[in-house]
Amino acid sequence: MHENSRKGSRGMRIVRAVSGVTALGIALSALVIPSPYVMESPGPIFNTIGEDDGEPIITVNGHETYETDGSLNLTTVFLNGAPTSTVRVADMVRAWFDGSRDIAPQELIYPSGTTADEVQQMNSAQMTSSQDLAVAAALDQLDEDYAQRLSVADFTPEAQEAGTDDVLQPEDEVVAASGEEITGIEGLREAVNEAAGEPVELTVQRDGDELDVEVPTYLEADGDYYVGIMLQNTFDFPFEVDIRLNDVGGPSAGLMFTLGIIDTLTSGSMTGGEQWAGTGTVDPDGRVGPIGGIPQKVVGAADQGAQYFLAPQDNCSDLEGRIPGGIDVYPVTDVEQAQQTVEAVREDDEDFLAGLPSCGE
Repeated sequence: MHENSRKGSRGMRIVRAVSGVTALGIALSALVIPSPYVMESPGPIFNTIGEDDGEPIITVNGHETYETDGSLNLTTVFLNGAPTSTVRVADMVRAWFDGSRDIAPQELIYPSGTTADEVQQMNSAQMTSSQDLAVAAALDQLDEDYAQRLSVADFTPEAQEAGTDDVLQPEDEVVAASGEEITGIEGLREAVNEAAGEPVELTVQRDGDELDVEVPTYLEADGDYYVGIMLQNTFDFPFEVDIRLNDVGGPSAGLMFTLGIIDTLTSGSMTGGEQWAGTGTVDPDGRVGPIGGIPQKVVGAADQGAQYFLAPQDNCSDLEGRIPGGIDVYPVTDVEQAQQTVEAVREDDEDFLAGLPSCGE
């Protein structure tokens, strides 16, 4: 009996040991399984008044330009995850212990079924659009005249399901929302969100006639309301502004492109030699809109030598407790305020800077 009991006990230990190895194998295997998440981490920064691959990022033909110094860096975020790459469980575990990274469900970043090619095309189109909007915002700030049209190009499947294509047509020119004149995407987005799920009234020009139409809105997973209209901005500028930047996409470089253009077209140095970075979309009327990944952008800017950062006012809540040491973050709502802030730092205007709202505290 005693010997049998010992054998039985040894057998149990073997079973337990094998079970433990099996569990360990399952745990290790889980670490390499792809996850349905996207990971955001700090990316490189680019000086809009400097060069990329030996070529000026901003060049102007047909207007006098001036020497600049310091830096007005646009900031970027690396996005890892489907459909462009794979985030594994091990990557997520590391990200949980790294304050400079964030994890988000894939569907909040990319619509279901989006392909890698579609992401690249979308990023490229958004970058091209942001450059045109930046030129428009810069010219508006400099009181230079230009012509603009905001017209309907297509509809999302959600908009078609809601019946938006029954009240709007491709090539309709959108001139007002809820009775207020709009000059860009941000103005329309603001009117749609204020409608809070109710139809929004859009004024459009069609075949020479001006029409008021009620357009359905719908709520997306990101908490914002949409009308699902793909819009095209068409501009006619009085001179040529060319922006060259390789392998960078998305709409969030608009503010820093705008400041770079203004600095290039005006005498004197906007920065006074200081190292600035920032982010934010822009409308032609100069309004600065919020973007994604701002904690990563601030960390990336600080790590790469920027001393000051311009953040959209609406992103300040995303920075609470996440601003690294060695960089000052200033919230802005429009291009004029952004330029004034940069110049206030140059002039050491403490009264102006003290009057700005706090960001990230």
